[in-house]
Amino acid sequence: MGRDTISEIITSIRNADMKKKRTVRIASTNITENFVKILLREGFIENIRKHRESKKNFLVSTLRHNRRIYKTILKRISRPGLRIYSNYQQIPRILGGMGIAILSTSRGIMTDREARLEGVGGEILCYIW
Repeated sequence: MGRDTISEIITSIRNADMKKKRTVRIASTNITENFVKILLREGFIENIRKHRESKKNFLVSTLRHNRRIYKTILKRISRPGLRIYSNYQQIPRILGGMGIAILSTSRGIMTDREARLEGVGGEILCYIW
């Protein structure tokens, strides 16, 4: 059975925030790096740094203290058992544009706003509001 890396990221960030931990350690892959960079750009996390431990790479993310992530909803949409795809015209607007949807497109992982501007659709990974 394969691993669902996006769900692991969302769960680890949510759990660390509920326990009021300042940092989260996530296994480093191309998908996780791009996903965490979007969270950094959108202001959900404060800092990212790479860490190497016993021949494995990790991303250490610093959470923001003034923004409670677990009160903010991180909801996984597309999952391994049920993939959800959308073209760029039908990408949902989360809370009328207040939240974001993260998509995996042919041009990489991007937010719903970026996908609409570039005119590409893809797999809807998660909603954040």
